[in-house]
Amino acid sequence: MPNWNDVLVNSSQDAWAKLMSFLPNLIAAIIIFIIGWIVAVVLGTIAKAVVKKLWIDKAIEKLGLVSAIEKTGLKLGKFSLAGAIGWLVKWFIIVVSFSAAVDIMNLTQVNDFLNKVLLYIPNVIVAVIILIIGILLAYVVTAAIERGVKTVDIASGPLLIKLTRWAILIFTIMAALVQLKVAPELIQILFTGLVVMVTLAGGLAFGLGGREKAKEIIEKCSQK
Repeated sequence: MPNWNDVLVNSSQDAWAKLMSFLPNLIAAIIIFIIGWIVAVVLGTIAKAVVKKLWIDKAIEKLGLVSAIEKTGLKLGKFSLAGAIGWLVKWFIIVVSFSAAVDIMNLTQVNDFLNKVLLYIPNVIVAVIILIIGILLAYVVTAAIERGVKTVDIASGPLLIKLTRWAILIFTIMAALVQLKVAPELIQILFTGLVVMVTLAGGLAFGLGGREKAKEIIEKCSQK
């Protein structure tokens, strides 16, 4: 017959020993996570301030991108790309800190999942950068076309400007989705079709709008 008193004592001693061996790791994990959280908040705030200095939010406002998206039924409220990037930086560092804390506590399955998340985050960052560049490019190109249209006085100028703007924005969104590995084959098919459509529509808009202007130029040349 086992001595139940000895069994209880041994079990209690084993549990206490495991707790004492685990406690230092737990304390270290908590300290690392707290430090990581503080660093994340600081760097997230810095990232937000830096992006604000680039005037990207004003470019988005001038392009009317937010209002156009809200017309589809998606309410963005007071959307700020600077705030979104700051949030992304902050939570990236928080996840890294949490992963390090979990690794210290030897929670293998949780750590493996977090590593997969961390490996995907660079794709998100690159996609955001693609969106930023695309938005800025759309703003610069459409502004240049608008000045050119005013100089040449093409009737279909507004249509050409809108077509160029949305073509660049749609290409940018598709490139970001490819970077995020969201249905890449479907995106490639849509991209090819969009290129053909934009080429035909742009040529048609320019041809119809510049027809009268071209006629005037030819008549002037004939008179000379």
